[in-house]
Amino acid sequence: MHARVTTAVFQQENADEMARIYQRDIVPVIATQQGFKGVYLLMDRSSGEGISLTLWASEADGQAYEASGAYKAQVDKLRHLFTATPSLKTYETVVQALAPARVSS
Repeated sequence: MHARVTTAVFQQENADEMARIYQRDIVPVIATQQGFKGVYLLMDRSSGEGISLTLWASEADGQAYEASGAYKAQVDKLRHLFTATPSLKTYETVVQALAPARVSS
């Protein structure tokens, strides 16, 4: 699996708007892409720093998403909220651990 990490600095006063747009308009598009495995949006509201982490079955799947123009189209939906140009980097996922689901009694 591979992770693509977009880092950006956003207008702090518009953090809620950014989260709404991401959830409502961006996640549904990303979720339909070939090889999509998951997505996280991380925000530090006090500094305006944000990280979008998308998980892909293969590096090629993540690159195909970008090459199709879909990645740029999603970034453009948030561009008016950024204070600097976002950056994108791809990483190989070498360790993954999630807490098991707990059943309540």
